[in-house]
Amino acid sequence: MDLKEELQHVGGFVNLELLAKQVVEGFIAGMHKSPFHGFSAEFAEHKIYNQGESTKHIDWKLFAKTDKLYTKRYDEETNLRCHLIIDNSSSMHYPELQHFSIHKLNKIAFSALASASIMHMLKRQRDAVGLSVYSDTYDYYAPEKGSERHHHMLLNELEHVVLSKPKAKTTDTYTYLHHIAEKLHKRSLIVLFTDMFQESANEDQLFEALRHLKYNKHEVVLFHVFDKDKEMHFNFDNTPKRFVDVETGTYINVYAENIKETYEKEISIYFEALKLKCAQYKIKYVEADINENFDNILTAFMVARSSFL
Repeated sequence: MDLKEELQHVGGFVNLELLAKQVVEGFIAGMHKSPFHGFSAEFAEHKIYNQGESTKHIDWKLFAKTDKLYTKRYDEETNLRCHLIIDNSSSMHYPELQHFSIHKLNKIAFSALASASIMHMLKRQRDAVGLSVYSDTYDYYAPEKGSERHHHMLLNELEHVVLSKPKAKTTDTYTYLHHIAEKLHKRSLIVLFTDMFQESANEDQLFEALRHLKYNKHEVVLFHVFDKDKEMHFNFDNTPKRFVDVETGTYINVYAENIKETYEKEISIYFEALKLKCAQYKIKYVEADINENFDNILTAFMVARSSFL
């Protein structure tokens, strides 16, 4: 995707809707070169045919063009319900940026734009979407709906999240995931954006909460949002630096080179443990590097949506 537009502040808000449309359009254009070729041409009106379904709604003209079976969608069909969840703790606002560009996002802006792009895809498919935002409190909740008014309400909340700069807001992920799970009474696809920075003592509680999200046959996709260059590979120049925990305020003064090897080893162990736990609980784990584009995010979402229906 070659997007030159910036996340500019227009009248005090970030125009996520415009950018989300461009992200999705760029992604769909790229699908012509991917295994999804043929699906994008009728993206808003078709779904993949599953063996055993009635053949009466198969689009044979599209089959002639793509050599793949798709069925036409109708308004009266029961569509997917999706609930987006965003971690809005202080660590998600790293790195601190003076202004946002599509090519330079922090973790919260990346998560918000990815969410807005998923919402745009859901809107095209006439699916219902809900949103939860949490940090050290349950900041926002909206149930799954499909109306235009509801869509714009969620976009406004995402824009508010991007522009906010919470100070010393910790992550109470496991508590609020339990709360969210209690609110989801109908089977839904749940999409969670978080950097997974949680006190190590609470890791078991965190995965118990993730398991709770899967209750009632929900499907869960965990987008692990991080700055791979800095937070995984610890690529800082070797000058004296103060590294501050933005959630607790604690800090250390250190030369990056002195701890880089140990840091990379420990963070790799942690990331692998996350992947294994997600596999154990049948949670779809997806790396979401904020330095990359959104193709990986939208592809993972499409695969999850297709298998969910």
